[in-house]
Amino acid sequence: MTLTRLVSAVLFAGMLTAGPALAQDITVRDSYLRSSTPSSLTGAAFMTLTNGTDSDDRLIGVTSPVAERVELHAHTEDANGVMRMGEIEGGVPLAVGESHTFGRGGDHLMFIGLTAPLEQGTEVPVTLTFEKAGDVQVMVPVDQERKPDHGAMKMKH
Repeated sequence: MTLTRLVSAVLFAGMLTAGPALAQDITVRDSYLRSSTPSSLTGAAFMTLTNGTDSDDRLIGVTSPVAERVELHAHTEDANGVMRMGEIEGGVPLAVGESHTFGRGGDHLMFIGLTAPLEQGTEVPVTLTFEKAGDVQVMVPVDQERKPDHGAMKMKH
């Protein structure tokens, strides 16, 4: 093997291992996207993110070609017991080894200004942007039939 080939092989092997390792350790589980009707201009995505990296991180943005914008949203209860939905300012922290669930009735990804209907069984490209891990790209299935988790409803006695 010539010196040029050896150097090329070493550089190529280095490129394979020097990629964005942090982004590879942010995992996305149980993702799905839905709209309330076929003609809706908004939709919501749900998923669980887990930080398997060696440093705390923060989800700071989301984009998708199927929406004019995507916001991090939360449902919160005010002092009068009224549920309100609004944008999460400053992103969503994700500590080392921790998970964060975007679920119905809680935090979620709000797709605003849908550019096309969300059709059952298709997949939508979504880019999650983290402060440290950078962009993590995932395909999120459209599941208009998934029922909410009935256990999530809390009853007061």
